[in-house]
Amino acid sequence: MGRKAKYSYETKREIVHRCIAGESNPNHEASSTGISNETIREWIARYESLGDSGLVSSSKNTNYSASFKQTAVLDYLNNEDSYLVICKKYGIRSTTQLRNWVMKYNGHEKLKASGTGGKPIMTKGRKTTYEERIEIVEYCIAHQRNYNETAEKFKVSYQQVYSWVKKYERTGIDGLLDKRGRTKPLDEMSELERLRVENRLLKAKNKEQEMEMNFLKKLEEIERG
Repeated sequence: MGRKAKYSYETKREIVHRCIAGESNPNHEASSTGISNETIREWIARYESLGDSGLVSSSKNTNYSASFKQTAVLDYLNNEDSYLVICKKYGIRSTTQLRNWVMKYNGHEKLKASGTGGKPIMTKGRKTTYEERIEIVEYCIAHQRNYNETAEKFKVSYQQVYSWVKKYERTGIDGLLDKRGRTKPLDEMSELERLRVENRLLKAKNKEQEMEMNFLKKLEEIERG
């Protein structure tokens, strides 16, 4: 049985968007709202990993498979990333969940599935072309940044999808160019070619915004009863 939300979706979204836009930061929000710094950072991580759905308190607990839990735990134990970074990478809703999994694993306790959900993510990457990376980023953005679904569809790793989307957001289409390979340099692309690529990704962003607006309308309808 899920727990009742302590903070509303609107409150979470306003705080997260201020922080992401650079208008505020978790420390300032914590001191002005009384919400813990750690909680706000978790909201930001969830939003960056799961989109708006990561800020919605579900009436049911999220389900994860045993293999999913083990993948996340081993990634944490084999690397120097924090609990928060691992949660953001794998779309885990709470660092408390991950801590519990790590404690059980270190205590030689078997990690069991917590329901029927949580399919294991793809962790093995593969080489891709520039055009493939454009298509992958386009699909991911247009589908609510579902990194797991995108990775499974295109047979690449979750980490690759996450990295490409973030590179595109930081540096545009230039960030999707693999400078180590033989991909056609961006300065050799015609202006028309560049515009076509940028237009495709812009359409994906517009679709994402449209879906977000529809999501908010639906949420308002539910709350009004």
